[in-house]
Amino acid sequence: MTTAVPDEDPRPQPQPVPQGAARPEPLVLTAQFTSSPKGARLARRLAVRRLEEWGWPPESDASCTVSLLVGELAANAVRHGRVPGREFRLRLVCEARTGAVRVEVSDASPERLPAPSAPSCDDESGRGLFLVDVLADRWGVSSREPAGCVGKTVWVEVAVAERFGGGGVGSG
Repeated sequence: MTTAVPDEDPRPQPQPVPQGAARPEPLVLTAQFTSSPKGARLARRLAVRRLEEWGWPPESDASCTVSLLVGELAANAVRHGRVPGREFRLRLVCEARTGAVRVEVSDASPERLPAPSAPSCDDESGRGLFLVDVLADRWGVSSREPAGCVGKTVWVEVAVAERFGGGGVGSG
């Protein structure tokens, strides 16, 4: 039996944007998930899949970093920001102009604003925001949009300029 192997990968490959050329509009994903561990896992998986569609394979540094950040923020939304009967929202924005991916996770709890802690060696938890702080170029917390929504949004930005041929956030 003979198996045909295509000569080329059928997925479109990312192309660098030439100097001086107009940059494309931002790529955006917005999705809501149940406030449960399963919802957090699904958010992380969807982020990896969407990044692959946008040109970063799952094994790329950019995809692995965004996956870790989405996983941590989604887990925190489930564990610390859960309001019974309310979901959390994931928003990914890939901005060609800045060469960065912005991850936003919104939950319905206005309390319990995240703050990094200094866990001891024996603590089983408490290292998540330390990882966020190390992996992200910038991160913070803001009121949930649109105005009047209950809750907060924790956001991170991570440089992924290699997809756009350099020149973005964090490119020396």
